[in-house]
Amino acid sequence: MDVQAVGRALIRPGQLLTDRGAVSAVSRWTQALAEADGVCVIHLSAGVDPCELALELREQGFRASPNHVLAGQPLFFGGPASRPFPAEPVKARIGRERSGVTVGVLDTGVAEHPWWAGSQWYGEHGGTAAEAVEGPQAGHGTFIAGLLLQRAPEISLRVVRVLDGDGLGDEAGVVRALHRLRERPPQVLNLSFGCHTFDDRPPVLMADAAGAFGGETVVVACAGNTASDRPFWPAALPGVIAVGALDAAGERRAPFSAHGPWVDAWARGEWLASSFPQREDFAGYALWSGTSFATALVSGAIAEAAGDRPPREAATAVLGSRQIPDLGAVVPANL
Repeated sequence: MDVQAVGRALIRPGQLLTDRGAVSAVSRWTQALAEADGVCVIHLSAGVDPCELALELREQGFRASPNHVLAGQPLFFGGPASRPFPAEPVKARIGRERSGVTVGVLDTGVAEHPWWAGSQWYGEHGGTAAEAVEGPQAGHGTFIAGLLLQRAPEISLRVVRVLDGDGLGDEAGVVRALHRLRERPPQVLNLSFGCHTFDDRPPVLMADAAGAFGGETVVVACAGNTASDRPFWPAALPGVIAVGALDAAGERRAPFSAHGPWVDAWARGEWLASSFPQREDFAGYALWSGTSFATALVSGAIAEAAGDRPPREAATAVLGSRQIPDLGAVVPANL
């Protein structure tokens, strides 16, 4: 994936995202156009700055953004365990899909694993959303799937691969995936990835796509492993539950976790154990740390509570149970 650093943000060079309304306004700068699933990707002529053009179009009332690069568990943001470590087998009481609740998982995909062998959801989505097999973040989605099922054993998952083995994807791919998910919206949507934007404003097309779910779906996203209060998107979007990471004791903010008034919930994010692809030194299990995994615990808790009530009510109940001063709502791991 081509990546360009712009200030303290990453973008796909020479690409602009718009909706149909702005296509004619950028025609003189357009080299090629790709339209699908609610978003237009404009490949700009050489020398055109997508950030400057996006600002110009917004001043004219159009919806436009450079194609930001999003990361799942990026090594360049750090964290105490920015890579996974082999673990002993984990005992889990994974059940069959009885609750009727589905969690959407946009990530690196999900690998085969004994915990979900024979499940209906994996039979439907496993082939089309297979786990990335190469790269330092391959296994990220499998790890998150295991955390979700440990927390809520009777849910189903709907897996969409939007990140590669380096843990990287882009805004266009995520917006398109969100657009497709609205055909059969899950009750909970787990987004364990994010980005900074070039101007620290919300990425407009991703905001539109996440907001289009309305009350049907609770969207939960990681606050990022940035150890700062700089907004991380989509977590910082209005209506999205942003999750920060606590230490292994579940009492203090993990040193790598982003923080700030835009973070809504907290859960343990250090040295969690979960499912992992079988490869090299890994026998199907790993230890890993990050806000990505705290997010899965919160998503799982909401999904479990949504078995007998609407998702929004479930989220309110889960986030109203315990508070830590100066941080906010705390969701217990219960693994």
